[in-house]
Amino acid sequence: MSNVYARRIGVLASTAALAALTSLVNAPAAQAAPPTPISASAARAYLATVTPKTEGSTSGYSRDLFPHWSTVSGSCNTRETVLKRDGVNVVQDSSCAAVSGSWYSEYDGATWTVASDLDIDHVVPLAEAWRSGANSWTTSKRQQFANDRTRPQLIAVTDNVNQAKGDLDPGKWLPPRTAYRCTYARMWVDVKQYWGLSMDSGEKTALVNILNGC
Repeated sequence: MSNVYARRIGVLASTAALAALTSLVNAPAAQAAPPTPISASAARAYLATVTPKTEGSTSGYSRDLFPHWSTVSGSCNTRETVLKRDGVNVVQDSSCAAVSGSWYSEYDGATWTVASDLDIDHVVPLAEAWRSGANSWTTSKRQQFANDRTRPQLIAVTDNVNQAKGDLDPGKWLPPRTAYRCTYARMWVDVKQYWGLSMDSGEKTALVNILNGC
């Protein structure tokens, strides 16, 4: 191989390496949000197959039947893991508690810098799940549902907004920030579809109406 040819190969390799490094530097930051839900069209298609069912009662229900905030790793539980995921520049102490950071609440558009101002919302509330079929699940399955970070079931939001939601379904409550309602409806359908939970008629109608406008 000639010296000139060898130098050309070296230059090309250096250029490729620089391009790869630039790509990494310019890559978008990890999204501070739950997993992306199914599309509006997929949600509409699923709803078309749903036969509404009268909602069950909360007889026998207790949050303790849905063991939540399980350990994820070390001293980090589900709540702290979601706070880290949904925040920006989150710093955690040795106990995994978030001591600083910034969180944007998608439900109401508020931004918070103190973790105690946020709740981790179960998009499909635990009591709603109970009334929709989870009453027949094992405790182990209910624990998986209550800590599900694979589906868009958990999200950090303003605490009093979450408390206002309570255990209501979309027929009775929607995020006050209207720009997020399409996403919220997709999240709700995604979770209910995956976990095989039923829907009542008011819930289904509300979801269809929202998704038809998405």
